[in-house]
Amino acid sequence: MSLWTFSVTGQNTGPVKLAIAGSSHGHVPWILRHPSGDNYLLAAISETNKVLHQKQAKQFQLFEDMFYDNLEFMLESVKPEAVLAFGSIQDHLKVVEACAPRGIHVMVEKPLATGWAEAKKMHALARQYGIHLLVNYETTWYPGYYHLYDKVVSEKTIGNIRRAVFHHGHQGPKEIGVSEEFLAWLTDPDLNGGGALIDFGCYGANMMTWLMQGREPISVWAITQTLKPEYYSAVDDDAIIVCDYGDATAIIQASWNWPMNRKDAEIYGENGYFFSLNRNEVVSLINGKKQSELISDKSLELTYKPFMYFADVIRDKIKMEPYDLSSPENNLVVMKILEAAKISAREGRLIYFKDIEW
Repeated sequence: MSLWTFSVTGQNTGPVKLAIAGSSHGHVPWILRHPSGDNYLLAAISETNKVLHQKQAKQFQLFEDMFYDNLEFMLESVKPEAVLAFGSIQDHLKVVEACAPRGIHVMVEKPLATGWAEAKKMHALARQYGIHLLVNYETTWYPGYYHLYDKVVSEKTIGNIRRAVFHHGHQGPKEIGVSEEFLAWLTDPDLNGGGALIDFGCYGANMMTWLMQGREPISVWAITQTLKPEYYSAVDDDAIIVCDYGDATAIIQASWNWPMNRKDAEIYGENGYFFSLNRNEVVSLINGKKQSELISDKSLELTYKPFMYFADVIRDKIKMEPYDLSSPENNLVVMKILEAAKISAREGRLIYFKDIEW
């Protein structure tokens, strides 16, 4: 499977003009270090925190006139074709509410929203006004994941999926030294929607939904803990989510308590397994034969990065399938899983999808 399905109907009309809505997210340097590409150009940044704005202007050598302290004014003044949301998760809905009626496409950093109600509103606005609404995950750009998908889903090398185990997280946002602006909302239950469950539980839910090609689980069970209340008193810092699909199980382990940074996945089938150990390394066991492979970006045509991908979706050069990692359809399922997990952890019971009025 190649990463994307290409459309022959798209017409290239020049670089897509991008703007940023909020710049406190730790992933914003991805675009600030590369403000232009063959198919996109960063034109403006909306950021209400003047200290942060000045710091970023100096660090990334950006012109002061690129910065605005009001989102609506920026949208009217610059008229971007698309906006990248790099503020709090709570701000994602506000960004879509401002952009959708203007026909401006939106890509948000993971997850889609703080909760299901907000996600549903965002999706409805995107459909109403005909805009693209994408979600960006760091792991979307891991070539090992696509190799794993090819072998497990497209080729069914190990038969049907029976179990998947996802490990995502790190030592903790404070411990790894994220910026104070990022830490402030990342540890706020309203601005982030929760703690580690939201921050890293979304990765496993996103990948499992992709592997299951959009199929929803029958039920979800979850447990959350706060193991470091001195740092994370208002949110969980450790979560386990179990999704039952009837013929398969996903175990999502999201934590700010790992002894190291990790983003890895284990997929077990009827006659073997595939482990994606990191960005490039994949280990497999097929019919008793073990193998280790290093998957390069080039071998899987992964020459795109998030903003180039977003631009080509807008230009109709790439057609996302409904269950693709960045798609709204996939990420609505992700938000259902996270919502059910939050209810399960709070109430201490198994949550059946059929019992929730989505």
